Amino acid sequence: MTGEYLVLKGATAFALPVKKGQSISIKKGRGSDIKWKSFDSNGDVWFSGACSLFDLKFEKSSDPEIAERLSNILNQAVQLNSDFLSQWYGFKVNTNLEFSKDWGLGTSSSLVYCIAQWADVEPYELYERTFGGSGYDIACASADGPLLFTRTEEEIRITHLDFYPDFKDQLYFIYLGKKQSSAEAVAHFNNFEGKISSRLIDDMSQISKACSNASKLGEFTRCLNECEEIIHRELKLERLQQTNFKDFEGTIKSLGAWGGDFALVASDLPQDVIKAYFSNKGLHQLFSYEELACCPAQTMEFA
Repeated sequence: MTGEYLVLKGATAFALPVKKGQSISIKKGRGSDIKWKSFDSNGDVWFSGACSLFDLKFEKSSDPEIAERLSNILNQAVQLNSDFLSQWYGFKVNTNLEFSKDWGLGTSSSLVYCIAQWADVEPYELYERTFGGSGYDIACASADGPLLFTRTEEEIRITHLDFYPDFKDQLYFIYLGKKQSSAEAVAHFNNFEGKISSRLIDDMSQISKACSNASKLGEFTRCLNECEEIIHRELKLERLQQTNFKDFEGTIKSLGAWGGDFALVASDLPQDVIKAYFSNKGLHQLFSYEELACCPAQTMEFA
């Protein structure tokens, strides 16, 4: 919601988990490999493969790039816990997404969280070794409601919130259809040559806290605009509303890495008017706050 990019430098981020998540089921199988299947929200297999327990490489798979990424996660998990996968029996592993894998709602982070549970390792460390980033999305993977997230060199601080404002019916999420790579966004920010001052970090932290405490829509949107103005000014990124939705009556804010996935919409216009506005721009997937916000923890099953 707020604090993107600067959360990597210690700023407090205001984060909102979603209802739709990812689950994993693990069953003992025959042989000495892991038979892996990933199902999408329609119940269709979008990835499958067989991973050797000898070297944790996929001998065959439907997508070599995904197989390599998954192999790296498993390898890193073994490095963190040498007992993980040390028994010479196979597994049948199924993962199930409750949202479209194109939506960018945490396919990778929720998978890392699930594998960390299976491997009995620290999920933040596993995520740091595999994808990088602040880890706020790992915090969201295990949360059942909004939170404030701060990561410094010394510690990770998470404050769970009861954010259910009176203006929730005036909040929406619009899918923009432009999936953004979080890893690439992190790399871009880390290569940024400008100076990020401690005052700037403090300012963003105060905005995140004020946003999470807002009792009126006007207060909330003011915080959103202040957050976007800081990112626009300091990182030289273009604001979504100014480039694509300048005539919209309300506030539209990028979520996460700018340039893709979802945006937050805050407006007191009737929902049908908002829906028509975006439909006229070719964007047809608009969700209310209650449809998407606040997910249960990710789940896993052993057998």
